[in-house]
This record gives sequence, C-alpha cells and structure tokens, in this order.
Amino acid sequence: MAKLTILEFPDPRLRTVAAPIKAVDDNVRRLIDDMFETMYEAPGVGLAATQVDVHKQLIVIDVSDEKNEPLVFINPVIEVLDEELAEYDEGCLSVPGFYETVLRPKRVRVKALDRDGNPFELEPEGLLTICIQHEADHLRGKLYVDYLSSLKRTRIRKKLEKQQHHDA
Repeated sequence: MAKLTILEFPDPRLRTVAAPIKAVDDNVRRLIDDMFETMYEAPGVGLAATQVDVHKQLIVIDVSDEKNEPLVFINPVIEVLDEELAEYDEGCLSVPGFYETVLRPKRVRVKALDRDGNPFELEPEGLLTICIQHEADHLRGKLYVDYLSSLKRTRIRKKLEKQQHHDA
C-alpha cells in the first residue's frame, strides 16, 4: 500500500468534478486500500478520491472509534429524505487545522457500489450522515468552506496559503 498526497485548499484540482467509475477492478481496490491507509494516517474519518488527485467517484469512510469499520462508496448518489438541517462542526484533511459549523440535511439515503462492485443502499445516522455528504461534495468539486461566508473562506484561504508558502 502507498500513502497518497492530500491536496490542500485552495489547490484548483480540488474543484475538479469526478467521473463515475465504469468497472470495479483490482486497480480500484488498490486505490481504495491506499486511500484508507492515507486517511487513517492523516488521521481522518473520510477521504474522497478527488482529495488525492484521482478524479473518480470514490469515497472511503470510517467513523468508528477503533478505526475498524471501513466503508466504501463508489459512484454514490445521495437522496435527501428530510429538509430538516443539522449543525455540525466540520473539518477536512484538505483544509487542515480549521473547523467550522456547517448545516446539512439530517436524513439522507445513499446508493452506491461497495469495494466489490455490489450495489447497496444505506440510511446513515449522525456523524456518518454528515461525513458522506461532506465527501460526496468533494466529488462535485465542492468543499465545506463553500458553505461559509466569503469573509471566513478568504481568511482560511489566506492562512493556508501563508502556511503552504512557509512549508515550501
């Protein structure tokens, strides 16, 4: 397995819309394994392929405390079941060091393929609901900072650019 490089905001590649995966093969499963290794090491609870500069509709998530409940979502489709919104403090491996409150639908259904290409459906709860929506946004070229005021988004972008310039 290989640890992948996570793109950081405001990298324009994070705005790329991901393409559907046509076939779940060994290459896709290798990418899944590499993404899990990268996510766990970061550490994070979710990672979209877009964040590692692979523009395919693939998400890996593990919100368990023990990091032993890995979930794979290939070509996920999210359906909002209830317009009621929930507040959650979100962070992102592509926006390191920042946490902001975001409103998202509280109840959704997600349809996707698993790591073997089998279709499944899930009505997640709590953190998993938020995480799936957050990661699915990445596949559409959207980040959680897009839900914030332009002032907050600009402040975060400037701080990250300064840090990235300092690290270079």
